Amino acid sequence: MACASHAHLFPSSFNPRKISHCNSRGRSFLVVKAQSATQQKPVSENRMLVFVPPHPLIKHWVSVLRNEQTPCPIFKNAMAELGRLLMYEASRDWLPIITGEIQSPMGVASVEFVDPREPVAIVPILRAGLALAEHASSILPATKTYHLGVSRDEETLQPTVYLNKLPDQFPEGCRVFVVDPMLATGGTIVAALDLIKERGVDNIQIKVVSAVAAPPALQKLSEKFPGLHVYAGIIDPTVNDKGFIIPGLGDAGDRSFGT
Repeated sequence: MACASHAHLFPSSFNPRKISHCNSRGRSFLVVKAQSATQQKPVSENRMLVFVPPHPLIKHWVSVLRNEQTPCPIFKNAMAELGRLLMYEASRDWLPIITGEIQSPMGVASVEFVDPREPVAIVPILRAGLALAEHASSILPATKTYHLGVSRDEETLQPTVYLNKLPDQFPEGCRVFVVDPMLATGGTIVAALDLIKERGVDNIQIKVVSAVAAPPALQKLSEKFPGLHVYAGIIDPTVNDKGFIIPGLGDAGDRSFGT
């Protein structure tokens, strides 16, 4: 995957060294590493955006996950903490807001709340997605969780859906966080997004949250789902012939649950 500096499309508030433009078979996507998550983000409905927040805590938890000496309970906790941070970043400027006034002990204050009437869904991809999404309900008010189990054949690397708890149809305007720790070959996440889109959700209503992503998965996503936003702890350079990200962090499910 060839990448080149591509800063002229964006506001001057962006550091051009923090944005990469990647082409893939006619589709393109941007990798954004903004110094501050409050900076204005580039807007494009036809290009997939991949955000890698540069927060030191995100780098810390990715490093804990990478260490082969990290024991199972600490690994699972690190995955949960990383998921909390990534979902916090992914939800910025995306959640529905209601405004009004309330009486504080000292006077009237203008306030903003997350609107509980607007649907927000979490879809963890089992089983490793359970660990990454563990703290979702603590940071995202009024969410519903729909479990989706997808296994990958070790020989063909093709996905098979073994558990589907998605609704027949998502509510109109529903925002969906799809949580899949490892975006390697892309087969699993593409299968999951196909099922979600069949239930009435547009690309721009979906955000993918991942611990580690690799070019093959990002290429497939950019081809099939223009306008999609992906939030990753880090992007690694390659995938081996067994479908594992290199250097990656191993089998996220096995290391999270010890089995």
